[in-house]
Amino acid sequence: MPEDTPQTTDLADLLAYAKEPLGQVMYIWGGGWNEEDTGAGTESRHLGLSPAWKTFADAQDATYDFNDHLYEIHHGLDCSGYIGWLLYNTFETKDSQPGYVRLSQEIGPFLEEKGYGTMIAASDIQNYEPGDLLANTEHIFMVLGTYEDGSLLIIHASPPGVRICGTPNAQGETRSQAEVNAENIMQTYYPDWSAKYPTCSTDFSYLTAYDQFRWNPDKLPDAQGFRKKTADAVISYLFSSEN
Repeated sequence: MPEDTPQTTDLADLLAYAKEPLGQVMYIWGGGWNEEDTGAGTESRHLGLSPAWKTFADAQDATYDFNDHLYEIHHGLDCSGYIGWLLYNTFETKDSQPGYVRLSQEIGPFLEEKGYGTMIAASDIQNYEPGDLLANTEHIFMVLGTYEDGSLLIIHASPPGVRICGTPNAQGETRSQAEVNAENIMQTYYPDWSAKYPTCSTDFSYLTAYDQFRWNPDKLPDAQGFRKKTADAVISYLFSSEN
């Protein structure tokens, strides 16, 4: 991450950019990576959404299976490709700079090494805040907020595509507040997508088996106080008329 990253970048920017691919980018194994599969590809070192992503997504139906499109890297994003794209759009101001795409479990330590935050082992997590990144060797996602039942509202690239989902509650029970609200959000704001891909749930491992990266407020300020806001307040901001 460049030393001259503008300090005007705010947590609100990270959250707003995270929303952009919703409902229009499919999950593609290797999407966001380069041809050599060693790091960030062209699309994840580009400001904004690739038009090819929506073109491909619009051509898919409810039978979409990412296994039929492995390594069609220009058609969408995988989990680390999405987070890499998100970080690039949050912190960079022009195209074709060094990218942020790495293996899911390497993104947090990379950011920590650059002084942008702190890694917290899964066993030591005390709470969750909007903007937290959670990762293990299989997956990475970002937290949008928490609910009273301990469930998390999250955003990630996971089959079939980039979407808002909910975890089970703190007891591992399904139909949590986050799951119900995730479905409502996708149905309300992305009805065509939701009609094809209605499921917005995850498994209990999302609360137990992921290490946490938390942003350093000095590197990613939070002028609007999102770190202490509820999931509903974050969603209200993301889908307000100004955003």
